[in-house]
Amino acid sequence: MSKNYNQISKEILEYVGGKENIISAAHCATRLRLVLKDDKKINIKAIEEMPAVKGNFNTSGQFQIILGSGVVNEVYKELIKIADIVEGSKEELKKEADKKLNPVQRLIKSLADVFVPVLPILVAAGLLMGINNILTSQGLFVEGQSLIEAHPQFKDLAEMINTFANTGFAFLPIFLGFSATKAFGGNPYLGACIGALMIHGDLLNGYSYPSAVIEGTVPYWNILGFSILKVGYQGTVLPVLASSFVLAKVEKTLHKIIPSVLDNLLTPLFTVFITGLLTFVAIGPVMRLAGDGITAGLIGLINTLGPIGGAIFGFFYAPIVITGMHHSFTAVETQLLADIATTGGSFIFPVAAMSNVAQGAAALSVLLILKKDNKMKGIASASGISALLGITEPAIFGVNLKLRYPFYGAMIGSGVSSAYIMLTKVLALAPGAAGLPGIISIRPDSMINYIIGMAISMGVAVVSTIILAKTTAKKENLEVA
Repeated sequence: MSKNYNQISKEILEYVGGKENIISAAHCATRLRLVLKDDKKINIKAIEEMPAVKGNFNTSGQFQIILGSGVVNEVYKELIKIADIVEGSKEELKKEADKKLNPVQRLIKSLADVFVPVLPILVAAGLLMGINNILTSQGLFVEGQSLIEAHPQFKDLAEMINTFANTGFAFLPIFLGFSATKAFGGNPYLGACIGALMIHGDLLNGYSYPSAVIEGTVPYWNILGFSILKVGYQGTVLPVLASSFVLAKVEKTLHKIIPSVLDNLLTPLFTVFITGLLTFVAIGPVMRLAGDGITAGLIGLINTLGPIGGAIFGFFYAPIVITGMHHSFTAVETQLLADIATTGGSFIFPVAAMSNVAQGAAALSVLLILKKDNKMKGIASASGISALLGITEPAIFGVNLKLRYPFYGAMIGSGVSSAYIMLTKVLALAPGAAGLPGIISIRPDSMINYIIGMAISMGVAVVSTIILAKTTAKKENLEVA
């Protein structure tokens, strides 16, 4: 088998433009990840025809070849020997890949770097909130009563779960401050400090700010004749992101100008003070307005357009994923979840789920369509199931985009189902696996419509894919079942 791995490595090396075209290489569980000097030198057709290759795609400055678990490890070992490449980590590879990105791509990647580490907190908080809603929702299981009204012995349990759920959202600025400052190159603990400062107990709770404005009871600091809002930033996202960015820049600047003997003493002091002052004077108020405006605008747009807006969003979701711009939705979704008392939840996650299961169903449709291509059938079966569970890259890049008609069929399925879930106001309480398992992240009162939406998505995707396959076959004289 080692000779076989050696041959596979030699072929890959040849088809990506030789060792002189490789900047860095690494691998994950199933994929060989390469950063190349010139992507135009890649012989995509030759790579796709290799029996060992299950798919490939180019994203975030990396060319990734899907080889499968176990195989990728051996191929990687042979490749670094043949190409004389120093073995690198995924983190090192990402740094090299980042150099190839344009400013917009770097911004989107930065957002992903900030939010991905925080997602488990939101998942836990959202799911706990879902459990609490199951216990407290009227008429869900008992007519005219909630479960805790029918069974009072569970009342304290529901209260405890609610406290656990609220923690993730109440202290979100601390978690985001840590993660964002780390991503921006600053001290993450100073970032957490700024996040904690923004929700300090001495401040007016951010959730109470709108009513305080109406009542005229908003507290202020009076500093040298300037009035500064004494208000917290609970339920917000943009203010802490902006403050973390400023903190990282301030800290880096101070490191350069403060003598090393005083650096450990003065840099943290001035960093926190300057950033904190800027946060309450300018950054926080401006970003609060911006965040509220974006959230209100999106909700208003969805409420205005309704199913039409859902259809458009769902139809184009997969193409957006290909560009990588879907990572920017994470910031918006976090804002929707952070202010869940007002928003009710996120409409983005259900749309993502509709798109993913549509791509999975379209990929599985290939098993019914193709007659002789056993390799493609094998890739389609594995990647299709993966997409139904929320991991779409193998299906999109390994099957659907190659054949084109499954991708278009999936877009149609996603558009139709997204229109339905917007019509029925399906909302999520937490991020999660955007696919069949995603039902646990959905509001209890939306679960039935979520299931119906997935059935519509898969059904329409399969029918559309088969119709498009027949049409394509007639135009291009292809043989399909």
